[in-house]
Amino acid sequence: MKAIIIPQPGGPEVFEIGQCPTPQPAAGEVLIKVAAAGINRPDIAQRKGIYPPPPGASDIPGLEIAGTITALGEGVERWHIGDKVCGLVSGGGYAEYCTIPEGQCLPIPENLSLAEAASLPETYFTVWSNVFDRAKLLPGETLLVHGGTSGIGVAAIQMAKALGSTVYITAGSDEKCKFCEQLGATKAINYKTENFRDAIKLLTGSKGVNVILDMVGGDYTPDNIKSLGYDGRLVVISALKGKDATIDLNLITHKRLTITGSALRVRDVAFKSAIARNLEQHIWPLLASGQIKPVLYKTFPFGDVAGAHRLMESSEHIGKIVLTFGD
Repeated sequence: MKAIIIPQPGGPEVFEIGQCPTPQPAAGEVLIKVAAAGINRPDIAQRKGIYPPPPGASDIPGLEIAGTITALGEGVERWHIGDKVCGLVSGGGYAEYCTIPEGQCLPIPENLSLAEAASLPETYFTVWSNVFDRAKLLPGETLLVHGGTSGIGVAAIQMAKALGSTVYITAGSDEKCKFCEQLGATKAINYKTENFRDAIKLLTGSKGVNVILDMVGGDYTPDNIKSLGYDGRLVVISALKGKDATIDLNLITHKRLTITGSALRVRDVAFKSAIARNLEQHIWPLLASGQIKPVLYKTFPFGDVAGAHRLMESSEHIGKIVLTFGD
């Protein structure tokens, strides 16, 4: 099969299209003929050589796919050859074929294209796991999301609003802020023109928010702590501005704060399968009804993976970037 390979770490230009053995599904897995694969920042980190795949995972990049099941491993019960599914993988998505545990697959709503479906798993799994499982965001509570127009951001806005929470976001332009408010954010804060801590203080009447989903880290951390209300929860999923931060421990004890974080790629099949079932129960009906919609910014053909990565690194996009595979 054809697959995108990374001969050595570097920029987008290092990608090559190579020939690799077609994987065969192990017990409990299915083989998918990939129609589309989402682009995510962990793919960029892997290409640069700073985020290797976990033990046992394919070294082909790509964490989310959509396509048609072409083979079943022993013991697979739910799925059948010919089913169209999307799902979360630990690697191998930038290829013509990819194996995936059956529990990490989800049906594709009839109103979505395969490219739209491929834009869902990584971000929706991440948001559910961190915002709803770890931070336990409840209806009526408030959520602040940094990076509102990222794939994570557009998913978090829609999911949290649909489940009854008020969402605030930060973004880097007035255009992006307007988009997020049209998507469902109550207020979008342009971090280039105003301090998000001051804005949150004003928006909440000095009460602070209940949950913050942060992928920025670094010098955002002190203001995150100050922007949380009593019993607030800060969930860190990345540190684009750096891993080091200064924290006022007195504020944590005074306000009874929880600081947590997670990385999804290394978690086991049972953990990811449980997230898939929660998504299917609580979120997939909202996708099928159109209450929640994929935000697909641009698709790239399989051969232009370098262009897709350049766009991701530019941060000019709003929503998801997806690779598509022809026959």
